[in-house]
Amino acid sequence: MKGRVLIVAGSDSGGGAGIQADIKAVTALKAYAATAIAALTIQNTRGVFGVVEVAPDAVADQMRVVLEDIGADALKTGMLATAPVIDAVADTIASHAPRVPLVVDPVMVAKGGARLLAADTEQSLLRRLVANAALVTPNLPEAAALTGREVVDKDDMRRAAERLLRLGAGAVLLKGGHLDSAIVSDLLLTAESEHWFESPRIETRHTHGTGCTLASAIAAGLAQGLAMEHAVARARDYVQEAIRRAPGFGTGHGPLDHTHTVGDFGAGR
Repeated sequence: MKGRVLIVAGSDSGGGAGIQADIKAVTALKAYAATAIAALTIQNTRGVFGVVEVAPDAVADQMRVVLEDIGADALKTGMLATAPVIDAVADTIASHAPRVPLVVDPVMVAKGGARLLAADTEQSLLRRLVANAALVTPNLPEAAALTGREVVDKDDMRRAAERLLRLGAGAVLLKGGHLDSAIVSDLLLTAESEHWFESPRIETRHTHGTGCTLASAIAAGLAQGLAMEHAVARARDYVQEAIRRAPGFGTGHGPLDHTHTVGDFGAGR
C-alpha cells in the first residue's frame, strides 16, 4: 500500500457513489483512504430520496484529526452541499494541508437528476476550492454551471477548460461523456499541455458513481507520485474496466465493479 488520500464527500447509502465509491477505488489501486463525511444521502440506484447535512465544524474536525495524525499525500473533495461546508473545508486545507495536491470533483447533480449542491454555492466552490485545486474534474453540465457558458462540443470543452484554468485550477479534466458520440472524449488541459483521452462508449445503465470513482482514482495516483497525465490515464482505464464488469445490481443506474483489480482469495469456499 502506497499513498494516503483524504476524501471529503457525501455518503451514498446505496454504496455506488460518494464516500463508498471513493474508498473502494482508492483501496483497489493500493492506496490508503481516509474520509471526512460532508453529508448523508438517502439513495439507491433509482435516485436520491433525501440529504442530511453535516455541520461544517464536524466536517472540519474530521479532516483536522486525520491530517494531524495520519496525514495525506492527496486530497479529494466531492459532494459538499453548502457554502459553509465549502468554507470549512477550504479553511482546514489552508491551515493543515496547504501543499497537498487537491482534486476537486464539483458534484452538483446526481445521475437521477437530484441536486446535490445548493444553487447559490457555485461561486464559493470556484473561489475557495477550484481556484486552489491541482485538478478539477467537471462533466459538461458542471462545466457549464461553473463557467456560465453552454458546453455542447469539443471546441466548447476547450474554452470551458481554459476558463477554469484562468480561475486558478492547476489542471482541468473535462469529461465529455454527455456529448452525443460513440466515442467518449475527455480533455486534460494544463497551462503547458492539452491531451485528449478517447475511448469507445460502453452502452450500459450501470454508471452510478463514475465521476466519484474517476476523481478518487486520480487522487490515488497523485498520492503515489504519478505525474498528472499518467494518473488520469490509469484512472480512466480502471473506471472503464469497472463499468464493463458492473455486477448489474439495482433497477436504476447501477454501481460499478470497483474490485476488478482484486484477486480471488477463495470467495465462495
